Amino acid sequence: MILVTGATGYIGGRLVPQLLRQGHRVRVLVRSRARARSRSWSSKVEISVGDALNPEDLSEALDGVDTAYYLIHSMTRGADFGDLDVIAARAFGLAAKQASVKRIIYLGGLGEPGADLSRHLRSRHETGRALREGEVPVTEFRAAVIVGAGSISFEMIRYLVERLPVMVCPKWIYSRIQPIAVDDVLSYLVSSLSVPESTGKIVEIGGRDVTTYKGLILGYARARGLRRLLMPVPVLTPRLSSYWVHWITPVPANVTAALVEGLRNDVVVTTDLARTLFPDIEPLDYTLAVDRVIDDLDHGHIHTSWTDAAGPESEQKELVLLESSQGMIVERRSRRISAPASNVYRVIAGIGAARGWYFADWTWRIRGALDRLLGGVGLRRGRRHPDDLRIGDALDFWRVEDLSVNRLIRLRAEMKLPGRAWLEFRLRTVADGATVLEQTAAFSPKGLAGLAYWYALYPIHAWIFDGLATAIARRAEGD
Repeated sequence: MILVTGATGYIGGRLVPQLLRQGHRVRVLVRSRARARSRSWSSKVEISVGDALNPEDLSEALDGVDTAYYLIHSMTRGADFGDLDVIAARAFGLAAKQASVKRIIYLGGLGEPGADLSRHLRSRHETGRALREGEVPVTEFRAAVIVGAGSISFEMIRYLVERLPVMVCPKWIYSRIQPIAVDDVLSYLVSSLSVPESTGKIVEIGGRDVTTYKGLILGYARARGLRRLLMPVPVLTPRLSSYWVHWITPVPANVTAALVEGLRNDVVVTTDLARTLFPDIEPLDYTLAVDRVIDDLDHGHIHTSWTDAAGPESEQKELVLLESSQGMIVERRSRRISAPASNVYRVIAGIGAARGWYFADWTWRIRGALDRLLGGVGLRRGRRHPDDLRIGDALDFWRVEDLSVNRLIRLRAEMKLPGRAWLEFRLRTVADGATVLEQTAAFSPKGLAGLAYWYALYPIHAWIFDGLATAIARRAEGD
């Protein structure tokens, strides 16, 4: 039995399906059963609900566990995150000992232990030490920036590049760093189960390249086809840097302050232990890792994000939610429909072409005409069949990217845009036979033009998409 803490977070949410694919029995410790049940793997795991600071919850979650993954971080909870991290880790280590857990696997951060580390990096090291106080052997992996869509540190870099043609940067852009692809991090975490020699070791892991933060920024810009100018200045303090990073990116101020402070530290691998213990893992170079991130975004493969690990205050029941994550601006709206999912799906699947878009159809026609003027496909393509949809079908100026009958339809925009856009309809049957429609509009802007396009048209888009969801509900309930 394997326990994964932080299972609805960025790394945990990707680790669980990999463990399941390898045939492991998995239990997850989460604060919210509802959030865990929303994951595609929820029916294949045991769900233990509790708080990592509660000894009773930990005892129940660790009962019968052989190996536990510790992926808990308190950075989003405020300035005292370091103290909370240590308290939680100490409690977890003690509970693991009492439950006779054989091993803990922990993902921490790089940084020379003897150096003047930032609060964030220091807390990562202190968390590892606190886990070891319980006397259960700990495998501690230490990594720098994780390159992946949704990784909080990489998200900061990406937003800065996408939004700022010219960047005034402090001297930390010359700090040395060894980034690592998220897939490689997962490979180390999973492979350690079958490498007993890694037990009780601190293993530094990194990608193939050692570069600087300037190299990270310009490397991502090249991959996106963007020209960016960096202007280093000697007087921009970490605090001032964190303020403008907060305003430019969606990362909260308390998090940017902790992360930016850590940019002054070199974070590179200093031992070859990872190569010795895991000779079959060949880490990607930075260019290929970035290419994979961009490919994921281009195809709308949204897996997990740093925002998934938000605390209890984020457990909201909003009908409309506007957020920015994974390089995308996302608007989600939910509608409860008193009709079976099959009715709702049939209405959505029949959208477009001769039937139109159910609400404010004239706006869709105007957008199609403008697209034609710009050299795009416009609305003239219509659709292959008035009722049936298949993956790959053209639907006016959209393309059917994914679908699952009575559950999901995702459309990718093919009109002329300063970025990439998707429109997704996801259906879920609730206890009384009604259906919850979650309608998501996602936009990945390219540069400042993309941001200006989204925010200039957002009031119109919000009006149209709200009316569309209402019209779908009325048609489905009238069937």
